Amino acid sequence: MSSTVTRTQEERRVLAGTLVGTTIEWYDFFIFAQLTATLLTPLFLEPLGQSNPGVAQILSFAMIGISFFFRPLGAVVAGHLGDRYGRKRILVLTLILMGVATAAIGLLPTYASIGVAAPILLVLLRVVQGFSAGGEWGGAALMAVEHAPKDRRGYFGAYPQIGVPIGMILATGLLYILRVAMSPEEFAAWGWRIPFLLSIALIFVGYMIRRAVEESPVFKQLAQRKASEHTPLRELMTSHSKQVLQAALIFISNNAAGYLVIAFFISYTTKVLKMPVAPILLATTIGSVGWLIFTLVGGWLSDKIGRRNTFVIGYALVFIWMIPMFLMVDTGNIVLYTIAIFVLTVGLGLSYGPQSAMYAEMFPAQIRYSGISIGYAIGAILGGAFAATVAQILLETTGSSISIAIYIMVLTIISVAAVLWVGETRGRNLHVEEIEGEQTDSRVAH
Repeated sequence: MSSTVTRTQEERRVLAGTLVGTTIEWYDFFIFAQLTATLLTPLFLEPLGQSNPGVAQILSFAMIGISFFFRPLGAVVAGHLGDRYGRKRILVLTLILMGVATAAIGLLPTYASIGVAAPILLVLLRVVQGFSAGGEWGGAALMAVEHAPKDRRGYFGAYPQIGVPIGMILATGLLYILRVAMSPEEFAAWGWRIPFLLSIALIFVGYMIRRAVEESPVFKQLAQRKASEHTPLRELMTSHSKQVLQAALIFISNNAAGYLVIAFFISYTTKVLKMPVAPILLATTIGSVGWLIFTLVGGWLSDKIGRRNTFVIGYALVFIWMIPMFLMVDTGNIVLYTIAIFVLTVGLGLSYGPQSAMYAEMFPAQIRYSGISIGYAIGAILGGAFAATVAQILLETTGSSISIAIYIMVLTIISVAAVLWVGETRGRNLHVEEIEGEQTDSRVAH
């Protein structure tokens, strides 16, 4: 009885540790994305913002995307170290690195103070954020899934996933409060720095929770068998590059559609449709609640009907809803906008909740951290990195938001094809014995 209670307590600590870390990481990421869409362009790209606002907005969205190019590097480094030295310590390091970079953005002088050095420093800090985010998700996903009972991996794996919508709720909710409480002049002068600086307090809370979590049982098993002495990155690239590609393609539609909510819509509704900022932030917060709920539902459902089926249902909803959503957004009605975003999050959640479990089940234990982190990072580059930038270019070129809907629909078809390519993964053994047995069988067969 006592061992069952102890296991349950440890599982709760694991879920809390993975959730709080990804929440903080994505709060940091989303604060930048939200403010880029509404404020950072004039503060850091001042001359261009005055002479050519459309190009300035494209460049500001590109600043969101630039960090994604450093996610694979963070994934390679963190994945390699995590496969060799453990998931837990790498998770603590990525959390601290992201928080320090975010707080430093809150202290940056603007273009008016130091000229062109301001956007250069901002880009460098975005690079650090991208590097950190590249290593964070894989470790959190594995800590959750590798601690989970076999029949609840999808549900456990959904916990690091809901760090995304919770981070959105914190980011947009805080920005909404500041926008309402302060005058536009006060917010532009110094109020925008507050959300970045608050990251320091969040890091401290996250660190205290994460340090109490036990190392992954799968990694402990690897360490006992000295499997961690292998070179995980080399083995990944030589023997499992197909799975890396599959993981990347599975993610691109979800990530691209998500970044419309995270960054593009705030700019589009306020600058093109001339809707007020505060209600849009509130609508985004409401949509994030839907994202949270249906991500948990997606993880739970994947334990019942399988990862593949849950992904396909989620992506089908994203595909079907895309054109009606843009038609509703283009009305400029805040109620219809809120409904449009909320319905989108149903499909986003169902195609995001099963991801941690499916990815973990795609890779053998000794290269799992590297495999899922690099696959996720490449998918983020192909999907969300420049989704807002592409959307803005399509809008400038065609003059119609429907072109953006078609762009996401094409990505959705690619992601569904990748899911079907992988097939069902639910129930695969994550531990070392089966992997060693498979390798032995393979050697005998050859």
